[in-house]
This record gives sequence, structure tokens and C-alpha cells, in this order.
Amino acid sequence: MDSLKLSFVISLSALLSLVCCSYPASAGDIVHHDALAPKKRGCDNDFILVKVQTWVNGEEDAEFVGVGARFGTVIVSKEKNANQTRLTLSDPRDCCEPPKNKLVGDVIMVDRGGCKFTAKANNAEGAGASAILIINNQKELYKMVCEPDETDLDIHIPAVMLPQDAGVTLEKMLLTNDSVSVQLYSPKRPIVDIAEVFLWLMAVGTILCASYWSAWSAREAATEQDKLLKDAAEGIPNQRSELNSVVDISTTTAVLFVVVASCFLVLLYKLMSYWFIELLVVLFCIGGVEGLQTCLVALLSRNRWFRRAGESFIKVPILGAVSYLTLAVSPLCITFAVVWAVYRNTPYAWIGQDILGIALILTVLQIVHVPNLKVGTVLLSCAFLYDIFWVFVSKKLFHESVMIVVARGDKSGEDGIPMLLKIPRLFDPWGGYSIIGFGDILLPGLLVAFAIRYDWLANKTLRAGYFLYAMLAYGLGLLITYIALNLMDGHGQPALLYIVPFTLGKTLGIREKTSQHKKAFCHLSLAND
Repeated sequence: MDSLKLSFVISLSALLSLVCCSYPASAGDIVHHDALAPKKRGCDNDFILVKVQTWVNGEEDAEFVGVGARFGTVIVSKEKNANQTRLTLSDPRDCCEPPKNKLVGDVIMVDRGGCKFTAKANNAEGAGASAILIINNQKELYKMVCEPDETDLDIHIPAVMLPQDAGVTLEKMLLTNDSVSVQLYSPKRPIVDIAEVFLWLMAVGTILCASYWSAWSAREAATEQDKLLKDAAEGIPNQRSELNSVVDISTTTAVLFVVVASCFLVLLYKLMSYWFIELLVVLFCIGGVEGLQTCLVALLSRNRWFRRAGESFIKVPILGAVSYLTLAVSPLCITFAVVWAVYRNTPYAWIGQDILGIALILTVLQIVHVPNLKVGTVLLSCAFLYDIFWVFVSKKLFHESVMIVVARGDKSGEDGIPMLLKIPRLFDPWGGYSIIGFGDILLPGLLVAFAIRYDWLANKTLRAGYFLYAMLAYGLGLLITYIALNLMDGHGQPALLYIVPFTLGKTLGIREKTSQHKKAFCHLSLAND
């Protein structure tokens, strides 16, 4: 593909990655500490998600997820400690008056509305219920809290709210079957999930490979350029050479990069819908195909069997000069991306998404370069502020975290946006995915790749250069991100908040130390004179 067009596509993909994916690694909220909801004695529980497993005529059936109330007893965390209890429909349905039927330890299902949540719970407890399921009048869940002036809060049964569709299903079960029983429990997440370990290895490994590839390509390009200059000086006719096109980021571009990213993030937030997610899937597939094609061509052209095909070119309309090897692998890449797009909602689609995403990141870091430490400092500093603002500060302006809403793909009907790497949480009873945005790999990766290119150009050893310490700092920063994620009970964390101080701080620290050594050497030389 023509170098200019390739640079344009990859630069666009890099911008899209920053816009969409420099958001927190997230696991989903299981325990939610809400400081705004009123707390008092007897009404001070944390909001927790609750599993409601059903049995119909003794056989296990559907499972629903609700949210525990601020009041009532704490729901057990282990399934083995939770009892299977008969489910009964309330009469009256809203349970604003004491139920007409005695419940004898049953779980009672009531409708929301008509009176306070605590009044429903007190009436249910008075009738002998062991727990109360309150069905919301909307598809979403609602936090059940206490009024500031309430005093009758000595409630000794758990209260759980379920969404409207769950209530409809449960009511059908009760009306069409002889026996329906439920089991309520709220399992805790493991302290460390293996998915986070693999995601950490994936992110660090991607930057490591991309950095070495960038440095190797830069060295080859420099060698080829020296050869061309030497041939020109000796009067040897220039033969066609396909040099890598590189896009250098300037200081102005670094600032505009984040400003434009913020504008696009707000656009995503406002226009988030099913069709918009479909558009992002198409853009992701275009970038993924380009990235996968570039990686495969670079890898195969090193093999002696494919070297000739990689060095032979044919002119294609619009695209310009294209190697035979590129023409051969392009249909495979396109097919791979299309298959992923069609089956992206299947359980194993994350594998294809990660392959396309890693290929895109590798290609961007190969072509987009930070030319010096000044530009890298400006870029990462702006990205640092960008992440903090759109994860934390945006809550004050939009009443919710814009970055997290976009990351989850709320209001779209889809399971998040595609521009991220993710791995399923295999040992988590709540399931879900551990995720990391492209921006949290791409932006620090630009600085790490610059570090190794500088070390190779300056002939620095691994221990004396910047690359080793920048790479270790990135790995440590990402590790701290996951520690913070788990300490915050799964609340999304802006990864760049931890990664940038480690990576950029360590690099600047080494630079300052090197400068001091040079000054000391100069003073020593002058003294000896």
C-alpha cells in the first residue's frame, strides 16, 4: 500500500485508539460505597450485587442479578450457606399493608411503589417472610435507601431489588408451576484473577515487541539511507527501495492529539447507540486489517521462502505500488476481521479482538514516532490530565464518569466498544472481563519505543540506557493500576494516572542523573587543565 495512505490510516487508528480506549481497566462494581446515599443506624449497608438462583419444581432454572438495600440483614457470600426457600407472590402486590397470607419463612416478591421500601420490608417481616424481593418498575436497578426522618429501621430480613424483566419472568414461573424456590447470595470476587495477570503480560509483551521492532526498522532504514547516499556519491544509479514511512509527532500535535481526543470522547458519549457502535466496529476492523497485514508482511518477508514476494511490487490503481506478499495476505486479514465482526458477541470472540488490537498497536508504534523526550513529555503529561479529567472530574459536569460510560458502551445495547484488549475473568463467580484500553498501551509505548531507538543510536548498553528502566517502569505502573483496581472493589481506574508518573518520571530521572554526571565530568576536566 502507498506509504502516505498507510501513514494516514495508521495515524487515524492511533487517534481513534486514544479517543476510545484510554480508559480504566475495569472489572465492574460488585460492592458500591455510595457516600451520597443517606446512612444511619440500621441503614448503613453497602450496595452489593446479589445473585438470585431459581428452582422450578425442584430443578435448577434461571439466575437473576439484583442489588441489595441499604437496610436489612447482610446477604451471605457463599452459595453453600444460602438456603433454598419457597417464593411467594405478595397479596397485596405492593406489600404496603400486611400480607393476607402467612408466609412461614418464604421469600416474598412485591412490586415497587405505593409506600417506602422500609415499610414493605417491615410488613413482609411481620408476616413471617425470610427475605423480600422488590421488583422495579423499570429495566434498570435502583438503590434502595432510607428517608432522613425514618426511625423504624430494625429490619432483620434481607431486601433485594430486581429489574422489571426479572419480575415478569418470576411471575410467570409462579403462575405456571407448582413450586418455585430461590437462593440469595452475593459471592465475593477473588483478590487476584488470573485474567489480570495475562492482561498485564499481554500489554507489557506488546510494548516490548513493538519497541524492538521499531528500533530494528529504524536501524535498517538508516543503513539503507546510508547505502543510497553512498551509491549516489559513487554515481551508481538508484534502484527502487521501499523505505518505511514514519510519522513524527510534534509538540503542537501532541497537545492537539489530546484536545481532539476529548472532543471525540464527548461525541461518543452523546451519540452512543447501537448504530454508533457498529460504526466503531467497522473502523476497528479497517485498522485491524491494516495492522494485521503489516505485521504478517514484516514477519513473512524475513523468511527466505517469502522474501522474493515481499520485494517484488506491482502497481495497483489507487493503492499504488503493492508487494505480491501484501496482495497474498490481504484477503486472509480481511476475512479474519469480517468473521470476528460477525461473531463478535460469541464467548470466544475476545481472542480475535485481541489479535486485531495487538496487530494495530504494533503497527502504530512502528510508524508513529516520538522524535525526542520533550515531545514525549508533553504528550504523556497531556494524556495524564486527560485520563484524570474524563474519569473523575467529568462526574461533576455530566453526573457520571464519561470515560467509564463510553468504555462500557452504555445506551448502545452492545457489550462495550471494540477498541480494547480484554480477557474473561475465568475464576470470578460474577464473570465479566478484565480490560485495558489501547491508549494505555499506545501512549506509554511511544516513549518506550523512543527510548530503545535512542539507546541503539547512542550505542548504549542495556543497563546504561533508558529502555530497560522505561520498560520496567511501565510494567510496575500497570501492576499498581491493577492493585488499585482491586482495592477499589472493581471501580474503574484511569491506568495513565499510575503508568505516566512511573514511566515518564523514571525516564526524566535518568536524563537528569546523566546530565549531572556530564557536568561533573566537565568540571573535572577543567580542573585537570
